[in-house]
Amino acid sequence: AEVTEKLEEAVMIWIKQIKQVLVEGEQMRREADDIGPSAELEHWKSRMSSFSSLLDEMKSSRVKKIISILQAARSKTLKQWKELDGNVTVAANEAKDNVRYLYTLDEFFGPLAKASPVTMMEYVPSLMNTVCMIYCTSPYYNTSECMTSLLLKITNQMINTCKMYLCEG
Repeated sequence: AEVTEKLEEAVMIWIKQIKQVLVEGEQMRREADDIGPSAELEHWKSRMSSFSSLLDEMKSSRVKKIISILQAARSKTLKQWKELDGNVTVAANEAKDNVRYLYTLDEFFGPLAKASPVTMMEYVPSLMNTVCMIYCTSPYYNTSECMTSLLLKITNQMINTCKMYLCEG
């Protein structure tokens, strides 16, 4: 009973820490007004890395042993743990999926940043078709919040490119 109590305390600390990571991931991002679309990809790559590491730790043999001991002891903390495990899995899958879809835009980020306004326009139809494909097929990235954020960053990049062009000329 004493061992079970100590293990439950440890799991409750983990639960609190993992919940904090999940809450931070859901909070509004503070970004510069002129940030470009590559920042969106970097954001999701960072989330993917964090949640993949967290999942690896949660699936480690050490954690599995503790959970199996608590299962044998019929601990009430396991309900919270299982729910959290599911939430972390969903967050990891979302980040991985968003990275996969945003990588399809990566080929446009360089030309969007380095082209002249005239040559930049050659990329816009393909870029918009790719954004449309993401919106239509992504199970996670097809929300108005995600699309608004992405389109705003694309627009920012186009404006920054035009400003640089005007300043050079």
